[in-house]
Amino acid sequence: MNSRTVRHTVAGPAGDIECAVDAPDSSPQGTAVVCHPHPQHGGTLDNKVVQTLARVFVTLGWRSVRFNFRGVGDSQGAWADGVGEIADALAVIAAVRDPALPLMLAGFSFGGYVAASAAQQLGAPAQPMRLVLVGPSTQKQDVPAVPADTVVIHGEIDEVVPLAATLAWARPQALPVIVFPGVGHFFHGQLTLLKSVLLQQLQTTR
Repeated sequence: MNSRTVRHTVAGPAGDIECAVDAPDSSPQGTAVVCHPHPQHGGTLDNKVVQTLARVFVTLGWRSVRFNFRGVGDSQGAWADGVGEIADALAVIAAVRDPALPLMLAGFSFGGYVAASAAQQLGAPAQPMRLVLVGPSTQKQDVPAVPADTVVIHGEIDEVVPLAATLAWARPQALPVIVFPGVGHFFHGQLTLLKSVLLQQLQTTR
C-alpha cells in the first residue's frame, strides 16, 4: 500500500499465508483483518477496495492486516471452495491479533463472505468489535447473519453481486445497507467517497 507496508508470512492450514501489515503512527488501538475478493477471479490483497479498507483502519489508529488466500501471491496451497479460505482467515486472525486489544474484520465481495463467516466461527467472546462488508457476495455464497452494527455498503448497479441479493439477505435481519447510487461492484472513481463514508461509520469505534 505504501513504503511502510510490512510483508511477512504466518502459518496457515495449507502452508504459509502472505500478509501485508500497515500500522498507524502511534500505538494501535486494535487490529483489523481485511479479506480480499474471489481468488479465482483475480482477487488479491492489493485490490484497490481492500487497500481503501486498510487505509480507513490506519487512519482510525488501527493496525491493518491484509492477506492472500491460499494459492494467491506467495500464499501456499490451492483454492478450497471457500471452506479453506475461511480457515485461512481464522489462522491469520489467531496469528496477528493482540488479545489485549479489540479486533475488527472487513471484507470486499467474496472477502465479505469470508469475514462474516470467520466472525461467526470465532464466537463470543472472541468475536470482532465491528464487521465491515463492502459489496458482500450474497448471491453465490451463503453469507451468515451478522451483528446489528455491521457496516454494509453496496453499489446500486453492482454487476457482480446484484443489490437485490444483498437486500434480500439483509431484510430478515432488519440490517441497514448503505447504497452508493450509480456505483458498480468495484467502486471505480468512488474510492474517496467509500473511504469517507467508512470513516464516518467507524469513527465511534476509535
